[in-house]
Amino acid sequence: MSLRITYQPWGETLAELVDAGRRAEAAGAEILWTSELHRSATITAAALAAGTSTAKVGTSILLAFTRSPMVTALESLDLDEMSDGRFVLGLGSGVQRLNEDWHNVEFGKPVPHMRETVRNVRLFWSTATTGETMQTEGDWEPMHIRGYERPFPVRRSEIPIYLAAMGPYMMRLAGQVGDGWISHELCSPGYLSERLLPDLLAGIEKTDGKTRADFDVVVSACCSIDADGSVARRRAAGLVGFYATVRSYVEMFEFHGLGEAQQKVIETFRAGTGADYLADVVGDEMVDALTLSGTRDEVVERVSAYDGVADSIKLSPPTHGIAAQDTRVAQDAIIDMIAEFTGAHR
Repeated sequence: MSLRITYQPWGETLAELVDAGRRAEAAGAEILWTSELHRSATITAAALAAGTSTAKVGTSILLAFTRSPMVTALESLDLDEMSDGRFVLGLGSGVQRLNEDWHNVEFGKPVPHMRETVRNVRLFWSTATTGETMQTEGDWEPMHIRGYERPFPVRRSEIPIYLAAMGPYMMRLAGQVGDGWISHELCSPGYLSERLLPDLLAGIEKTDGKTRADFDVVVSACCSIDADGSVARRRAAGLVGFYATVRSYVEMFEFHGLGEAQQKVIETFRAGTGADYLADVVGDEMVDALTLSGTRDEVVERVSAYDGVADSIKLSPPTHGIAAQDTRVAQDAIIDMIAEFTGAHR
């Protein structure tokens, strides 16, 4: 199998998360990813960078608009130094409500906003130590920095940037300006190949010299393994329910023939059930279509279905609406499976 295996470790504490990252690294995971919602992606990445030695450390994803491009660039340089050149910057826009209501920042038009953000981050990296004036124009991220010179060296002035995207225009932007792309956590092989990759390839084709071989397609997958497949599916149902409340994902659910099932989840959510507690209205057909859940053999087969479609897979355990111990059990099973894929136990 040519598919590269990466992992997003979980921990009830940072110490537990770093321990899981070390174990995934030892099992052969090539990148350890950190998310941003219940923790800061950069602080978690710093903990992993300090606690590991060989696996790359990436953000999946860092919210692009809630920090200035300069802060994002500075944090990236520091993380790259901490990890000795192992850092990958994964950026995503988030949704409008998250940006404006939770963070009180302008969302704007996300595609040009993201384009300007990436441009500014790269400009800062390339000139941080030179003292040159950094001048950019734009509707969303104009930047004018004069008299700045970082007084110590940077580990790398070119750090890989991966973009998270689902819509066609952001997918094309990822292909144009990114070094890689990271999918949403619910992304089947069929949806990836039929709906997402064509736009990504269209973006790559607009570049001067970049080819598909230069680009890393990372599919994210919630993974739940148990000797009893029904137990594994129930662990993942809460996560599916959580994402089904988001109307931005209507097209994705409809593609899988799950439009009515999603609407049932939305109605239950609007009636007052918390977003983390919707597993009871998520059927196994939703879980099977959108996650890697089941027995060990079933999940290994489902992982293999991405081979030749994606370049890398980012595995993560279910976390919504279940006890920490259930996530812990799921995580241990994933790390053990990673070792099987990579041959680390042989």
